[in-house]
Formats: sequence, structure tokens, C-alpha cells
Amino acid sequence: MLVELYVENFAVVERLRVRFHPGLNLLTGETGSGKSIVVDSLGLLFGGRASAEVVRTGTDRARVSGIFVAPPDPAFRALLEEAGITLEDDELIVEREVTAGGKSRALLANRPATATLLKALAPWLGDIHGQNEQQRLHSPESQREMLDTFGGSGALVGEVGQVFAAWRNCARELEEIDRAEQEQLRLADLWSFQRKEIEEVDPQPGEDTELEAEKRVLQNVTRLAEHAEAAFTALYDAPDSAVAQARTAAKRVQELVRIDPSLAEVAELLRPAVIGLEEAGFTLRDYLGKLHADPGRLDEVETRLAAIDRLRRKYGTTIEEILAFLATLRGKMQTVEEAGERRAAIEARREKLAGEFTAVAGRLTKARKEAAKKLEKRVEKELAALAMAGTRFQVAFAAAGWSAEGVDAVRFLVSANLGEEPRELDKVASGGEVSRIALAIKTCIESERPGVSQHLLVFDEVDAGIGGEASEAVGRRLKGLSRSNQVLCVTHQANIASFADHHYRVEKQQADGRTVAVVTELHGEERTKEIGRMLSGQRLTPEALRHAEQLIQAGALA
Repeated sequence: MLVELYVENFAVVERLRVRFHPGLNLLTGETGSGKSIVVDSLGLLFGGRASAEVVRTGTDRARVSGIFVAPPDPAFRALLEEAGITLEDDELIVEREVTAGGKSRALLANRPATATLLKALAPWLGDIHGQNEQQRLHSPESQREMLDTFGGSGALVGEVGQVFAAWRNCARELEEIDRAEQEQLRLADLWSFQRKEIEEVDPQPGEDTELEAEKRVLQNVTRLAEHAEAAFTALYDAPDSAVAQARTAAKRVQELVRIDPSLAEVAELLRPAVIGLEEAGFTLRDYLGKLHADPGRLDEVETRLAAIDRLRRKYGTTIEEILAFLATLRGKMQTVEEAGERRAAIEARREKLAGEFTAVAGRLTKARKEAAKKLEKRVEKELAALAMAGTRFQVAFAAAGWSAEGVDAVRFLVSANLGEEPRELDKVASGGEVSRIALAIKTCIESERPGVSQHLLVFDEVDAGIGGEASEAVGRRLKGLSRSNQVLCVTHQANIASFADHHYRVEKQQADGRTVAVVTELHGEERTKEIGRMLSGQRLTPEALRHAEQLIQAGALA
């Protein structure tokens, strides 16, 4: 919804600030007063082409700014987040500046933006109908979306999108397998060699530490034997060995204890000491019995350590790292070996999803064609009430590639003259006709989805070439749309203006020798006079005022 529009040095506008409201906002004024400047300003905010011609003579730049209530749509919010735009209080400030040299710049929430981004956001901010400046009506994607909205096919479209996304994921997985397969096959021989090399050695955790210790022993058997023999002799084997001396000491102390029990503690200390010395001696004796030179075993140990060292130089500094590398190799080889099975499983799933997509897309196509028949009749009926009787409206279908929206390309075709084949809107309809066609389509769609959305709909020249009952029909339909949308309409018709919830007059004034356009919101008597002027011209008559009052009263009851 548009909350406020600020325009500065734009065409004949010097400085203008207008606040708009929910409901039906009507702009009226004399021909050439500048009513369409408001619409043109919005077009600029929606990413329209900037031209130096809009810059007011004698100024260096034109500026347009709009405050919008941001829609809650996740796709809209995602576009803002991608652009790094943060909303404050759910309001979005959109600004556009055009220099006298023709250059322009855009701002979103006071951050630099591109006209392309403004154009991408425009469908969520509002639709402009008229002056050949359609935001959505000429877009095939938007036409398809309108048809789905009218037909209530949202749930079915969502189902199609889910199946399509799953099918696409399968396709991406197969593409990834194809990309990786050639490289994996090229490396498979290397991985196989590396795995075989490690598995043949079969290193065990901590094995290298144990082998290094054994190697040191085997390399120093003679020296170890000398020291062990000397230690055994001193400890146990010599007549005056430590064990013999300890036994003698223990025996003497025991004799002392018989006489003086206070030395019992010393006797208790010596008993385990003797036992410990004996155990140490026995251990040294056993060690000497096992200790002998074994050149063959030394060769085996050195060969084994050399094999482990080769693996360490290639696959890791420790056996644990080597074994981790081996586990990775086995995983890669398993992936290669299972690639065929995985491919077959994904292809089977993809084929199954393709069948599901075909089925659900077929149901969507059927629903769309049924809705299209109803929409065609409803729109033609609406157009007849809008002074376009005899106009043929057709929803054309063509096959399209698979997408999240199904398999249908949808185009709205119109034949405004008898005997002419229906063609695309921009090729057969004038600005005013397109506005009325848009009004008819919007009326049909909104009748199928009651509720409050407050989307901005802008109609310019919607009353071109009509009057009387047709203009009243236009007014009633604008009023109906305004119950669930914010509608902004430029009109020359008093019948249409009488339906306004909020009425603005656009007029040109003279100031400092320059012509400037001003916009005034009208209330009460001022509004009655404006509608009276629209009925009678410059000479405001009592009859015109009475008629204006009657129109306003009737419009209020609509």
C-alpha cells in the first residue's frame, strides 16, 4: 500500500507531498492539469525508464519518493534481504532521482539500489494500468498467476512445484555423479595401489614404538648382558651379595628383638626388603636366560620398521594417520564401486517423479483450462458493462518446458473489433482499453478471493471514450476492488469520482511567473463543487451542485 508520495521538480510539479489512504483514491482535474504526473512518478519508482525531459526547467534534478507498507510475501522479503535492505516498522522508502543530464539513481531504505531491483520489486508494490505502462498485465507469467488465482489452483501449483523440485534435485545429483565419475575413475587405479600398499604392510597402532624398543635391545645384547650379569652377581650370586647381606642383617635384628622388642619395627622393615632383593635377583636371572643375540630377528625388525617408515613418508607421520588415510581410501573406492548402484537408484527415483510430475501437471493444466473458460465469459461480460461490448477475450495455452509452475504457457488475447483475430493486449488495445481490460480481470479475480490485501492498483485513462452507464459501471467496479485493495485512479468522469473514498483535485497555479501543479485532498463542500465542475464545466450551476450531491450520496451507498 502507498502511504505517501513526494515529488520535487518533476515536470510542472515544484514540490508536492500527498498522503494516500486505504480504499478508493480518485484524482480529478482539468485536462492538462497534471493528473497523470502522479502515475508517471509511481512508474519511475517501479523501475521505469528515467529521462531528462521530466526534470523541471531551471532545476538540476527531479526527485520522487514513496513510502510503502511492505507486503509480507516471503519472496519479496527475500529480494530485500539479498540486496541487504532492512525494513523498519514494515515500511519501505523508495526514492528515484533524475538529473538534468539524464542520469538517475535509486535508493531503497536510504541504500543505493538499481532500477533493475526496483523493477523486480514493483509487482509486490503495485500494478499500473494505463498509458501503456503495465506492470503485470503484459507479463505471461503474471497472466498465468492471475488465471491460477481466479481458478483457486494455488494448492495444485504448490504440489507441482514440490514434485518438480524433487525431480530437479535428482537431475542435479546425476549431473554431480557424471562430473565426479571421470575424475574418480582416473584416480581409482591410484587409490587401489595405495590401499594395497598399506594393507600389505598392515601396520598396527603403536607397533612402531614396540619395534623400536626391540631393535634397541637386539642391537645392544652384549652390553645388556654385561650389565645384567654384574647386577645379578652383586645382588644375588656373590658370597657377599646384597641378598646375603640383607639376610644376615635381618637375622641379627631378629636376635635383638628377642632381647629388646622395641626393634620389632626394624625387623618388619627388613623382611620385605629381603624379599624385594630376592625378586629383583630372580628377575635379572630370567632376563639373562632370555637375552641372546639374534641377527635374524634384528633383520626382521629393521625390515618391518623400514616398511612402516615408507608408509609414513607417503601417507602420514604416524601409524594412526596412515590408518586414517587407509579408511579414506576405502571410502572413496566404495563410492566408485557403488556409483553405478547409486546412479540406478537415482534414475529410478527420477523416472518415478517424472511420472508423478506429468500426472499432477496434467491435473493443473485441466484445472487451468476449466478456469480459463469461466474467466473468458466473466471478463467479456465485465467488458460489455465497461463500454467494450463485442470484445472477445481469450486465454490461449501453449506447451512450455517443465517448471515449478507446470507445463503451460498462458497468454491473454483480445479482439476489440468484430472479425479480428484475438491478439496480445499490447498489439490491439489502447491505453484506456487495456486499463478497462485490467479492471475487468481484476474484478473477476477479486470476486473469487474475498479478503483484505491492500495491494496498490493504479488505473489511468480507465474512463477513456466512455460515459453514462459505462462510467458508472467502472466506478462500481473500482469501488469493489477497493474493498480488498488500495486503488488509485485518475478520472475525468463525475460518475466515477462520486465513488471515491478519498478525492484529490489536481490543478495548475501560477507562482513567481511559473506554472506549478498542486494536489489538494477534498472534503465536504469542496468535493461537491469539484464533481459539479466535472458535470457542468467552468460555469458551476445550482443544478450541477444538486446532481453532484446526489452522485456522492449514491456513491457512498455503493
